[in-house]
Amino acid sequence: MPEFQTRYFGEIAYLPESVIEYPVGLPGFENERRFLLIEQELNKPLVFLQSLSRPELCFITVPVQGILPDYELTLTAEELHTLELAEDRQPVVGEDVIHLAIVSLAEDRPATANLLAPIVINWRKRLAVQSVQADSSYSHQHPLLARDLEPQCS
Repeated sequence: MPEFQTRYFGEIAYLPESVIEYPVGLPGFENERRFLLIEQELNKPLVFLQSLSRPELCFITVPVQGILPDYELTLTAEELHTLELAEDRQPVVGEDVIHLAIVSLAEDRPATANLLAPIVINWRKRLAVQSVQADSSYSHQHPLLARDLEPQCS
């Protein structure tokens, strides 16, 4: 089983089939293509997106449904193709894909979530993209409330 030394979680062992691949990288991090999702009971509902090439690169994310249950995800034909999803329909969140919002933390303001450009993962294929919802009213600085960070019933 491969192991990777991280800055925030120490050494972690992982299964090769648990690696999430970003075929086109992440905006601003185009060379970063391989990540692990790390969930810890103590930190739920937070999900950490840990780079497998840079120990210090780890994004804090939250499931979009926990923030806005009626969020409308629309992927482009190119994104559907990249994710190896059917191109004749939009994916069903929770069945075809999961989507996560990257959290931004700053000392001088409340935490926010990027709902304008969620991380979308084809869970079956372990492929991901960051999808900019261009023609939407979603914000890249959606205020997070304390209830958004409470553990969700499963």
